[in-house]
Amino acid sequence: MEANIKWVDGDTFIGRSQSGHNVVFDTGSDSAAPSPMEMVLMSTGCCSSVDVVSILKKAKQQVENVEVKLTAERAESAPRVFTKMNLHFVVTGKDVSEKHLARAVQLSAEKYCSVALMLDKSVEITHSHEVVESAVK
Repeated sequence: MEANIKWVDGDTFIGRSQSGHNVVFDTGSDSAAPSPMEMVLMSTGCCSSVDVVSILKKAKQQVENVEVKLTAERAESAPRVFTKMNLHFVVTGKDVSEKHLARAVQLSAEKYCSVALMLDKSVEITHSHEVVESAVK
């Protein structure tokens, strides 16, 4: 895998992936885009969400929405690495099994999410979840 980062101006950079996608990064106080650390946090949530959605679909769960709420703590001094991270999954659907959701989150955490598994070597990562029953229409 390869990528390229190009400085644009001030504290703004554009990343271009090998697949040709562009991402804007900004580290300034009046930033117009996420910082690199925010991207790492969001990448962890996205990676794990992909797993959870896929596993729940395979289990024939009637999922309407999946959201992961991410929180993280960073070291006080440089390098300001993540020290703790929590991924809280909120799954909305009809008759979604809490047991299936718990298993999907566990499988992502322990086996499938390459981003979280890579970070888990140095970051205390926790997971939580809840099922929200969709409104009957």
